[in-house]
Amino acid sequence: MRLRPGRDADADAIIRLIGDCWAEYPGCVMDLDGEVPELRALASHAAGRGGAMWVAEAEGRVVGLVCAWPLTDGTWELAKMYVASAERGGGIAHDLADAAEAQARAGGATRMALWTDTRFDRAHRFYEKRGFVRQGPIRALADASNTIEFGYARPLTGAVVAVLDAAAAASAVVPLARVLVDCVADGASVSFMAPLAEARARAFWNDMARGVARGERVLIAAWLEGALVGTVQVLLAMPENQPHRGELQKMLVHPAARRHGLGRRLLAAAEDAAARAGRTLLTLDTASTAAEALYRAGGWIVVGDVPEFALNPDGTACDTRFFYRRLDSALPCG
Repeated sequence: MRLRPGRDADADAIIRLIGDCWAEYPGCVMDLDGEVPELRALASHAAGRGGAMWVAEAEGRVVGLVCAWPLTDGTWELAKMYVASAERGGGIAHDLADAAEAQARAGGATRMALWTDTRFDRAHRFYEKRGFVRQGPIRALADASNTIEFGYARPLTGAVVAVLDAAAAASAVVPLARVLVDCVADGASVSFMAPLAEARARAFWNDMARGVARGERVLIAAWLEGALVGTVQVLLAMPENQPHRGELQKMLVHPAARRHGLGRRLLAAAEDAAARAGRTLLTLDTASTAAEALYRAGGWIVVGDVPEFALNPDGTACDTRFFYRRLDSALPCG
């Protein structure tokens, strides 16, 4: 197996590969010259857009394909991503995506975006594992396949924090689950005991995504150099006599991604989101001494401690410290 730059001479193999992939899904048909004539010279098409094309080759056969080209404002598009069914699961897709993203970074990209057919559920899972989240509205192509597509995107460089809507939250379940599992394994007292099963962590985040959809909470995610490695939530579903209050929950940064300022960024984003939701008071509790330093530095006020309030992931008892912070002014909603 090897990756190499694609050539226009690969056209027949590429057309066959894409046709085979589409044939796995009912209703997906190829009108080559009417709808995708660029496949006859895809390498030239990619180069003409300022990008490039790569193929994965096994025993002289083209078994994988990807393109990447610039859009606007530092965003590059990941396009034409396909792997032959018999070759999946061996890492080819990740190698192709890595090559495309490396090209994008070399071209100055700070963000990667893509479109994928709503029927291509296997592709969705692949992109979500790589930290892509759903973004923006769906689009309809009005083609022979009646294609409707989801948009996905993720940062490529630096430390980036963003609020996730319901669709993005649902698509971020896999990497968020990995962050939670690894933080619990590292000793974080966040309501779970070690070892935390991946399936249980995913079920938790699926429930949180439903809470976002119901307007009960704000979910914020953090990426570092393209990897989704951090999160925090603001619970908005308060009793009717506390409409002014929000509660900060599940501040998590993956152990391998700490000391890059992500905690400060997440905290600031949570406070901003709470203010935009009309909240003037935030509360939280923590058993982490490291997190305590972050909250104190951010202007949070200690209320007091409750001894042996919870258990650490290893079963030992831990004290919990409660904090509050008043927000100077509530920003208008929207």
